[in-house]
Amino acid sequence: MKQTLVTTHRTVRLESEDGLARLTLDQPERLNGLSARLHADLREVLDALERDATLRCVLLTGAGRGFCSGADLGSREDNGHDVGPDGRRDLGAMLERDFNPLVLRLRALPVPVVVAVNGVAAGAGVSLALAGDVVLAARGASFVLAFARIGVMPDAGATWLLPRLIGPARAMALCLLGEAMGAEAAQQAGLIWRCTDDGALMAEAEAVCARLARGPALALRHIKTALHAADENTLLEQLALETRLQRELGRSEDCIEGVAAFHEKRPPRFIGR
Repeated sequence: MKQTLVTTHRTVRLESEDGLARLTLDQPERLNGLSARLHADLREVLDALERDATLRCVLLTGAGRGFCSGADLGSREDNGHDVGPDGRRDLGAMLERDFNPLVLRLRALPVPVVVAVNGVAAGAGVSLALAGDVVLAARGASFVLAFARIGVMPDAGATWLLPRLIGPARAMALCLLGEAMGAEAAQQAGLIWRCTDDGALMAEAEAVCARLARGPALALRHIKTALHAADENTLLEQLALETRLQRELGRSEDCIEGVAAFHEKRPPRFIGR
């Protein structure tokens, strides 16, 4: 019998079942804006996920009509924080403490992270979505980087992620003009993996997660490692990394099982070792 463990924080809901963790940003009245409280709750959730030896896949989405509206600069609990010596707000301190570690921890999770963008992703909400490994979006969703409209610049890794996903020309225009990119255009540009009908988003995301959760955990981890490293490695360094990781996988129980299942024309039964 399947058992679902539900952990509810004030702004985040975590459901765990059979190796799949569903993480929902749950502050719909503020379009799931990233307030200090939400950051604190996310840190606790990520602590739990990093300790979970049974974890096979993470699904990240938002409650309500939006995925994440970015930094919640209007939150009462944030007012008065991070003020520099000159009496002005220090946005860099907020990035160092909250946003940068969040993006890095999501990308560093050793299991696939599937993101279901159910509505608008704005500002740092775009970075949060793109920190995942497989990103799906409802047809009515959009991606907005309107930082320049208030005299600041994209952050939380957006200036690193965007050019690598959609190329420098599109990235520059999105950031300078601050225009919204719809889900269909995002798929065509390579920003996300797939656009779905609004009502089908969660079912499709769940199906992707179930497929990944049944997959060879060690191989999926090494695939993430290699693809992330490719951004910085030379070809020679990447070839050496592939060789090292493939050698390890070739000796794994999952590889032995996968080859046997292929020859026996049956579905493989991976155990993650």
